[in-house]
Amino acid sequence: MNTGLLLYIPYRHLENRVMTAIRAAGFDVTLAQARLLQRLNPGGSRLTELAEAAQVTKQTAGFLVDQLERAGYVRRVPDPTDGRARLIQATAKARAAAPIAEDEIARIEKEWEEHVGKRRMTQLREALGKLCEITDPYR
Repeated sequence: MNTGLLLYIPYRHLENRVMTAIRAAGFDVTLAQARLLQRLNPGGSRLTELAEAAQVTKQTAGFLVDQLERAGYVRRVPDPTDGRARLIQATAKARAAAPIAEDEIARIEKEWEEHVGKRRMTQLREALGKLCEITDPYR
């Protein structure tokens, strides 16, 4: 099995568990919407930046933002640095889902650590962090 697949399978498992926890808590978001929400900058993001970070077209990002705005997860506000531009910001409703996701991630990482051992989990995190230095353009 190639390394990419070895990275993807555990990530997919984590993502599915997080989405299950978020939905169980009453947050009605799709996976595509959640992936977009994850990429919002704390102060807000322009649509073009958001589309690039989420690796979707501007049209797809706009469609997802429209859905999220109607559901109350984001709002569009004027960009203070450019009067013609708008920023997409997470609302309190969206921010309320973050602790649920973080708690589920902590549970998953604890399970993984119990399975592979603390030393290996530490080494895995260190190795992945090192790889991010050369693979993450948004770092």
